Amino acid sequence: MEQPRIRLGSDGAWLELARTGVNTWQVSADWASWLTADFTADLDAEEVVDFTEQMLLRLNDPWTGRFSEAVTPGRNNPLTLKAERAGEGFALFVRLTPNGDDDVCHLQMEIDPIATSELREAFGALHAALVG
Repeated sequence: MEQPRIRLGSDGAWLELARTGVNTWQVSADWASWLTADFTADLDAEEVVDFTEQMLLRLNDPWTGRFSEAVTPGRNNPLTLKAERAGEGFALFVRLTPNGDDDVCHLQMEIDPIATSELREAFGALHAALVG
């Protein structure tokens, strides 16, 4: 059985969050093969479910212009997405922190706009894979 995962972006810049164990997730990202990240994060399913639910709430609100959501609040957050409306979709600004909320060791990158419907589908599929 395939593990739950989400991949956002295109060949030029992408982000992937994939479950590899019960409470273990792999966070990977690539920006034009110049900047890459690939690390393990300890997250329980509830944290990722909450994250997907918050993303879906924001994406389903037609008045949302920009927002930010973290995978988990607090010191051990490995991933934050900031979204800014761009036409019929959202540009995503990714902040990855392999050591938690660390201002020294982190990667920031931008993912070109993705259609809102595509984002809803991706986060909806991850949510469905985790809850049922």
